[in-house]
Amino acid sequence: MRMQRFANPARFVRLQRIILPWVSGAAVILFVVGLYLALFAAPPDYQQGETVRIMFVHVPAAWLALMIYTVMALSSGIAIVFRHPLADVAAKAAAPIGAAFTFLALATGSMWGKPMWGTWWVWDARLTSMFVLFLLYLGYIAIWQAIDDPRRAARIAAVVALVGFINVPIIKFSVEWWNSLHQPASVFRADGPAIHSSILTPLLVMAVAYTLLYVALHLIAIRSELVKHRIRQIELARAGTT
Repeated sequence: MRMQRFANPARFVRLQRIILPWVSGAAVILFVVGLYLALFAAPPDYQQGETVRIMFVHVPAAWLALMIYTVMALSSGIAIVFRHPLADVAAKAAAPIGAAFTFLALATGSMWGKPMWGTWWVWDARLTSMFVLFLLYLGYIAIWQAIDDPRRAARIAAVVALVGFINVPIIKFSVEWWNSLHQPASVFRADGPAIHSSILTPLLVMAVAYTLLYVALHLIAIRSELVKHRIRQIELARAGTT
């Protein structure tokens, strides 16, 4: 019941105004620290050399791409089951941000793959499933743009988000289920991280910075969607009185 009160758009906007400056400021600080550690403090890899620094941009982007789609799927499920007033708005607002992180992961992955694999792209299991994730993001966004009725668009988009969520565990476990050029998980493992702290520390700092950036962008996007919804209501009310 306590969480339900935040479903009120007016309360959300007030909360957003309080949280946003702190989240944004923390993101900027962590990006400065993370980029310094990644570009200057972290040593070059004994095999990959200086190209390993792409990892500090690529890996957090890939993590966020999966996390944001998970947020979309959860929001869509809440919207369908509980009719939460902000759930559809949260899912819709997250999609462009998730698409941007997915594109960044694909682009930096290609930049990293060229010196490591000798090619910009291969139809590797993880690369292919990440590309499918990018298409799911684009498809979700297209549904909202193609359907004029917001309620109908919300229902169809929510189903698409939930069905598409099956791709998230496929991406996660693709390196274990199929032969892949990607290495298995080296950070989140039952027996602890498999990479040295000199690499792990800047990677985690960048991951937190990316996450805070996403939170800030999502808060802004949700507020923008609420403003658009309010403007639409005013326009419909005016149209009904003329």
